[in-house]
Amino acid sequence: MDKLKKQMDFLIEIDKLKSIFRQSRLADDSRFEDDAEHSWHLCMYAIILEEYAPEGIDMLKVLKMALIHDLVEIYAGDTYLYDVEGNKTKADREMKAADKLYSALDKQGAELRALWEEFDLCESPEAQFANCLDRLQPIMLNYLTKGKMWLKNSVHKSDVLERGYRLVNYGHPKIVEFLNKILDESVEKGYLLP
Repeated sequence: MDKLKKQMDFLIEIDKLKSIFRQSRLADDSRFEDDAEHSWHLCMYAIILEEYAPEGIDMLKVLKMALIHDLVEIYAGDTYLYDVEGNKTKADREMKAADKLYSALDKQGAELRALWEEFDLCESPEAQFANCLDRLQPIMLNYLTKGKMWLKNSVHKSDVLERGYRLVNYGHPKIVEFLNKILDESVEKGYLLP
């Protein structure tokens, strides 16, 4: 098959990301956020918060990771961060989805898959920054919607810190300080269980 045809087929296939809904609600609480919106918003977080990234970071790589990190959810579905049972099978489901998705593009698919795997392993400075922001963005949406989904799922502050460890471990000190203020305020206001 012609390379351009494969690329166009891939672009059409990933349009399905727009129909994968997350457990985060939009800031105005009008509906659930979809994966494509999340990926776009994550890119904006990276651009706006670039000054808090590790020095010398490759921002293009961060943006690429932000755009592709959830593409596997087209086939694997979104797994809510606080879904203990769903997270037991997440890695396997996402690996199978990556096999299916990225094999459609030959060399370019291999490059995208390598970026997805790098993001998932969270070892490079770029992956750590992208993961930090990937945890921060839904926390902000939960805060702005007065903890609607946190409360629905009986999420405690310790759950947010435990599952958001990549934010706490790799986030710039100012971002971590901001996070702690948001979480403390969320507990005080009753948005998040203590």
